[in-house]
Amino acid sequence: ASTHAAGVVIAPDKLTHYTPLYRTPKNEMTTQYEMHSLEAIGLLKIDFLGLKTLNVIQDTLEIIKQRKGEEIDLDRISLKDEKTYRLFSAGETLGVFQLESRGMQDLLKKLRPEKFEDLIAVLALYRPGPLHSRMVDDFIKRKHGQSKVQYLHPELKPILEETYGVILYQEQVMRIANVLAGFSLGRADILRRAMGKKIPRLMDEQRDKFVQGAKEKGVDPVVAKRIFELMAHFAGYGFNKSHSAGYALISYQTAYLKANYPLEFIAALLTSERENTDKLVLYINECRRMVI
Repeated sequence: ASTHAAGVVIAPDKLTHYTPLYRTPKNEMTTQYEMHSLEAIGLLKIDFLGLKTLNVIQDTLEIIKQRKGEEIDLDRISLKDEKTYRLFSAGETLGVFQLESRGMQDLLKKLRPEKFEDLIAVLALYRPGPLHSRMVDDFIKRKHGQSKVQYLHPELKPILEETYGVILYQEQVMRIANVLAGFSLGRADILRRAMGKKIPRLMDEQRDKFVQGAKEKGVDPVVAKRIFELMAHFAGYGFNKSHSAGYALISYQTAYLKANYPLEFIAALLTSERENTDKLVLYINECRRMVI
């Protein structure tokens, strides 16, 4: 067994009332139950991860204040900044959180984000499942009007419109089950998990419940079955929207700083990677490209 790199267990009172504890050779207190057992007995496990990008952001803001006397509150910046979206569409995202790989730069140039929702989608799309299926190409074609966006039922439009008719997020699967079949959000989450695991017995059971629930709400059973199969197909690739949105916000903030305060941002970036020669070379070349 191993110790989770960032997992913290939270209990309503003393942990020893729920699980035996163990002190590791590194003097860290750990539970002797593994994480699935802890969740099964009702304890909450949260992952707390350190993020170097936050230091880059803080350093950039301090340099801006020193050089220009401006105090920027990133919680109040516009999420519709034209310079930032031009940077995304050009794929000039070296140093931008989650967006600096060559593959991600290519995806950004093809998709050309125009709003924050597009950026959330980019982070959900850039994963092995969607990339190795037709999902990414379908999304891009629909976004640019090269492929018609169609909905199997009118109730799907408000749920899928922001992703151009593609079921991209786990939350969309849950909302479809809730709106079309009358599932509670708890039952909808069970459906989402069953689809993710693709266990035939569970899938058959959930399909019957979905079709019956949809029928009771006036949806044609044939259409309900088609919607269920569509959900099941995309659910294997579905990503958690809240996770993607959280990352997208930091991506946007770093891109905003790079687009609007390039010198200050690059200075902070170089400082953060001062011991990484490979990264320094990349970022110095980026300085030359940006004529800094």
